[in-house]
Amino acid sequence: MNDNTTIHPYRIDIPQADLDDLHDRLARTRWPDGLPDVGWSYGVPPDYLRDLAEYWRTGFDWRAVEDRLNAFDQFTTQIDGQNIHFVHVRSPEPDAVPLVLTHGWPSTFALFAEMIGPLTDPRKHGAENAQAFHVVAPSIPGFAFSGPTREPGWSVERTAHAWAELMRRLGYDRYIAHGGDFGSLLSPQLGRIDGDHVLGVHVNGLVSASVVDYTSEDPTAGFTEEEVATLYAAEAAWEERQGYAAVNSSRPQTVAYAFTDSPVGLLAWNIEWFVDYDATRTEQTPIDRDTILTQVAIFWFTATSGSAARIYKDCGDAFYGGANSGVPTAVALFPGDAPIRTLADRSNTIVRWQRYDRGGHFAAVQAPDLLTDDIRAFAAELA
Repeated sequence: MNDNTTIHPYRIDIPQADLDDLHDRLARTRWPDGLPDVGWSYGVPPDYLRDLAEYWRTGFDWRAVEDRLNAFDQFTTQIDGQNIHFVHVRSPEPDAVPLVLTHGWPSTFALFAEMIGPLTDPRKHGAENAQAFHVVAPSIPGFAFSGPTREPGWSVERTAHAWAELMRRLGYDRYIAHGGDFGSLLSPQLGRIDGDHVLGVHVNGLVSASVVDYTSEDPTAGFTEEEVATLYAAEAAWEERQGYAAVNSSRPQTVAYAFTDSPVGLLAWNIEWFVDYDATRTEQTPIDRDTILTQVAIFWFTATSGSAARIYKDCGDAFYGGANSGVPTAVALFPGDAPIRTLADRSNTIVRWQRYDRGGHFAAVQAPDLLTDDIRAFAAELA
């Protein structure tokens, strides 16, 4: 490995010409027709998307978002031949614990913006006696300012090795790993490959405990009746929503052209998981449109949505978990996710299993207070 180990300061600065181009493309969108009275059953409804796209063009303030994100110290470095972007905010508290936060798809490091302050400086945010953290929030290779990737093979395991090297490079010998969505696959993998340095793994959702490998012998062995029912309900819901994943995992290059050329096409593709559109299941906390557009705009300006989609093709069998690392693991459960405890126990040493009735799959923006408190509680249990 011939990486340049230098860490460079980074600041987001999107050229005005790129903003003007975005607004022009949004104004010239060629819209498809839509069927009446079908809701979301055929995909994102035209009226919903028109309203959101018009707000993106005329109301969304990218410069305010840019200023907010630039308030966090950001850096880039090269690891395993790949440019890696990350936020690194050190806590003023002397007993702060290093914490690496990993996002998923179709989100970015900006998902954690509301949590970084409370995690690094709880005293300043009304939690004087709470555990503090030195926060590292990298962008997954291929995503946003860590993209695009330049070669295939950026698997969950390879990214975990990059995170281990990043934490070593920052001087953190012992740390906690948190993740949601794809981050809930990567953080346990970090425990497997760097267990001597990972104090604990904290996830929300735990995707690997929601997917059964039917090629294995007796895949539901040990499940309770309730867990079997949960599995079948989750599989039925997934059948309805899995089209994007099938394409991302098989033909990411083909859809990359639409993502990179049409901001409305990108918005429609990425919005599937940000909106809880099922009229029979609306328990998730809505995500406000500025938050949605922040994620999508970052992909648009960096032209990395196609690159980010490759993670589905490169992740291999990571969805089915892996060997149990023995690292203490906490799972925070929010509405919209249905991991199965018996399945979780096969690949993880679960020491905390906490369910919440508010939030959602993207808990970092749907219930940042609850997720922050759960990470703190887990860290206290590890002490």
